[in-house]
Amino acid sequence: MNNDWKKESSEKQKQFKRLLEKGSKQKILKALPDLHEEAFEKINCLDCANCCKNHSPRFKQPDIKRIAKYLKIKEGDLVSRYLKLDNENDYVLRQKPCPFLASDNTCNIYDVRPSDCSRYPYTDEDVLIKRIPLTLTNSQVCPAVFYVLNELEKQIK
Repeated sequence: MNNDWKKESSEKQKQFKRLLEKGSKQKILKALPDLHEEAFEKINCLDCANCCKNHSPRFKQPDIKRIAKYLKIKEGDLVSRYLKLDNENDYVLRQKPCPFLASDNTCNIYDVRPSDCSRYPYTDEDVLIKRIPLTLTNSQVCPAVFYVLNELEKQIK
């Protein structure tokens, strides 16, 4: 995937929005598993880590409990050291990039990472069409989302 994808994604936001709003939900959902696989055959997350550098996942209570146990710290210490409440009352990271992101773009808590991280970029689930503003934002952060939307646009008329 070339490096012009960000520019192209920016230029195609209206088209992608129209596709997600007006396209056949059934056809889109049917196409997602194969497009998701294709995208990740071509794109290596470790080359990019834009998600970890620019976004914060929500840290839900089970995530906090699991990560604190893994780090051998109290849940309260995890929260006070790394997290804050956002305007939707969700725990999110205090800082960007993610403090658990290593210099080689790997994750220091990969095996216990928040569920938002393990599900990202949602290219194989209905979140893609249920949360259109999120999908459009993600298409400018993650090359896999751009790839999936671009291919969907070709397939679904």
